[in-house]
Amino acid sequence: MKFLDEAKIYVRSGDGGAGAVSFRREKYIEFGGPDGGDGGRGGDVIVECVDNLNTLIDFRYRQHIKAGKGNHGQGKNCSGAKGRTVIIKVPVGTQILDEDKQSVIADMMEVGQKFTIASGGDGGAGNTRFKSSTNQAPRKFGEGFPGEELWLWLRLKLIADAGLIGLPNAGKSTFLSAVTRAHPKIGDYPFTTLHPNLGVVARGYEEFILADIPGLIEGASEGAGLGTRFLGHVERCKILLHLIDATSDQIGDDYTTIRNELEAYGANLPNRPTLLILNKSDAVDEEELAEKKQELEEISGVPVYVISGLAQLGIEPILDKILEAVKIGREDEVEAKDAARREEYSPL
Repeated sequence: MKFLDEAKIYVRSGDGGAGAVSFRREKYIEFGGPDGGDGGRGGDVIVECVDNLNTLIDFRYRQHIKAGKGNHGQGKNCSGAKGRTVIIKVPVGTQILDEDKQSVIADMMEVGQKFTIASGGDGGAGNTRFKSSTNQAPRKFGEGFPGEELWLWLRLKLIADAGLIGLPNAGKSTFLSAVTRAHPKIGDYPFTTLHPNLGVVARGYEEFILADIPGLIEGASEGAGLGTRFLGHVERCKILLHLIDATSDQIGDDYTTIRNELEAYGANLPNRPTLLILNKSDAVDEEELAEKKQELEEISGVPVYVISGLAQLGIEPILDKILEAVKIGREDEVEAKDAARREEYSPL
């Protein structure tokens, strides 16, 4: 399945049906009267979050989504049927933005979550509604109200617990394939990864989701390379793994390049808990590796972990650190949700 994380769609809810003009005529009943029913309500457009999707590719081929119109009223005070409601199914982590991409209308974070993005128009009143003592045979009726129409952007931000960042060819995909059952594309050339990949890391009875995004380069915040488009997929991560190639001759520059791009992107990524990892340790002799580790620690001011994704050296301690951070992050999320619910339902 082709990966697509952004799509523009047009939605329109249904117009309400018109009311009916009708009069009661029955044998042996001397007096009739108006009995026109109301028009039916137009159908709604509802966005629903489901768990069996991981891309927005469906919206490349279906960009115009319209709900059904309400039926007109009928005699004998019969109201018209409601228009067909349309349900748009999106993956977990989808954001709904307005046309200019400036405002987030809804953030679909949980399976089963629903949001009415466009409400159908109300049906018009039938002539029964206009009956009065001075107008006992009204021929007036109400037209249905129009539905809502708008252009929207759908933006998918993958739900992952930990995210891999770094320059191209830092060994992110190799690390992902070493600790999960994912099979990302791996090659000895830059930008092997062209779209995010997910994998599940199992640690005993516990597990977490690890995301690998395409590599960043200097100037990514200004559109160089693949830009920062895919950084949105690690915005929700509890911890970041910054991988650096140990075979590089400019360790310090490699580190500062990524940190500068994170600063330029924002979204609190620079302040996210981060593990700094020196990868490909099997390709460098011990003396040179120790020098580069020390240099990186002096520049960053944080501990540096040395691993080899290919040879699977030093990986276990890293996974334990990630799991610990993920647990803390999940507890914080639960506490934040509980606090939000208490605030929502607390008496004034």
